[in-house]
Amino acid sequence: MVVIRVQYDEGADTAVPLPSYESGGAAGADLRANLPDRGSVTLAPGARALVPTGLRIEIPEGYEVQVRPRSGLALKHGITLPNTPGTIDSDYRGPLGVIVMNAGEAPFTIAHGERIAQMVVAPVLRAEFELAQTLSGTARGAGGFGSTGTG
Repeated sequence: MVVIRVQYDEGADTAVPLPSYESGGAAGADLRANLPDRGSVTLAPGARALVPTGLRIEIPEGYEVQVRPRSGLALKHGITLPNTPGTIDSDYRGPLGVIVMNAGEAPFTIAHGERIAQMVVAPVLRAEFELAQTLSGTARGAGGFGSTGTG
């Protein structure tokens, strides 16, 4: 089991729960909005905002945390994260914020304490990069977007 150490930011509402897995098979732990003055933020269609979680985290070396949208918010309201998946590196110790975007057709209000995203803990493999004179051939070759079929 990987342990992610969590700390509330100064001034954060400590009554807002820490990230949590909402079912036995959940891959992502839900993150909640921890808004100043326990208020709310309303996103107009097409708007985006950095929503604070009120948390700082310590990720063990060799791991990352990926921040991803919640599928229910995406389907029902068009709420997504424009930099999905967002990566939090193991050496970052600053405030954890989530960039939320309203891709829907109506304004959407995020309430204090509401689940806004999910975080997935994942191992990181690091690579060495070496300059090569040639690359091995494949059936696909240099075919780009859509080269393997429709879509």
